[in-house]
Amino acid sequence: MNLLERVKKIIIEPKNEWVVIDQENIQVTELVTTYLMVLALIPALAALIGYGLIGVSVPLAGKIVSLSWGIKQAIVMYITFVGGSFLSAFIIDTLAPNFGGVKDFRKAMQLVVYSYTPMMIVGIVNIIPMLGILGILGLYGFYILYIGIQPLMKASEDKVTGYFIVSLLVIIVVYFVLFAIMGALIIGGSMASSMMTPY
Repeated sequence: MNLLERVKKIIIEPKNEWVVIDQENIQVTELVTTYLMVLALIPALAALIGYGLIGVSVPLAGKIVSLSWGIKQAIVMYITFVGGSFLSAFIIDTLAPNFGGVKDFRKAMQLVVYSYTPMMIVGIVNIIPMLGILGILGLYGFYILYIGIQPLMKASEDKVTGYFIVSLLVIIVVYFVLFAIMGALIIGGSMASSMMTPY
């Protein structure tokens, strides 16, 4: 699997790419090490640069620039994407039979990881924290998730929308809860809640 080619195709022509992905026999370890862990570096390194070298303006506190804060932000971001993928995939896989789907953790992991692609790419905006609003572009990943559910998890046609909504909620809740927990543990409660960003 060529990383750049996969990124391009899952973003530009996701419907066709899901068919290709469904035929692949890639193992979870390979998917994680050659795709997820590489792309998750984008928002993490961007956060390191943005918060650690460029800085961010915080109301009543002025501009904060701290390399240690940048490193902590990067660690939280990286763990949230990687750990969140596993946890979300596990839950989505467990729920598959309720929507006429087939339990297959490897397929659920592919579904989550490839759906995360736009969010990880758009994470580059962390370089300039003030541009964080542009992270909304990562929401395109939700569309990718929607059209990937049926080909990968084999959900019943009449239950695809319900499975998508539940899967979407799972991914959102897992991301924010994991981000909040990791942020509280690594950065500190008050700082983490003030800097929580959805990408």
